[in-house]
Amino acid sequence: MKIFVDADSCPVVEEVESVAKWHHVPVMLICDTNHVLTSDYSEIKVIGAGADAVDFVLVNLCQAGDVVVTQDYGVAAMALSRGAYAVNQNGWRYTDENIDALLNNRYSPRGGSLPHKRTREDDENFVECFDRLLEEATGKEDD
Repeated sequence: MKIFVDADSCPVVEEVESVAKWHHVPVMLICDTNHVLTSDYSEIKVIGAGADAVDFVLVNLCQAGDVVVTQDYGVAAMALSRGAYAVNQNGWRYTDENIDALLNNRYSPRGGSLPHKRTREDDENFVECFDRLLEEATGKEDD
């Protein structure tokens, strides 16, 4: 099992790494050449800038049982189709049951609501949800 992060502008990289360390799960941060990332824990894969370049590399690397962190519904859908878990930056899980509706609403004329300014509570919620997801994915329950 490995965690793949769609790391272009991902606001929870540090939180992903912290939870991943606790569970002893390796992380790969994937970004394009427009972003500079450093990490003492994660492997970093830098992809040439281009439309969806990071997305396709991430999806091609992930396998069944891996975890993908992304805010992109399309990436989440492709990860799910490969048998991976998918979660967004707020800890909300993408599933086979909700992905079709999300993809259909993506291009709705009503559009989505504008994102709010990220808060500490958002980060705490992500950590709690991400920790539960890793417990499920690894088959381990914390005592």
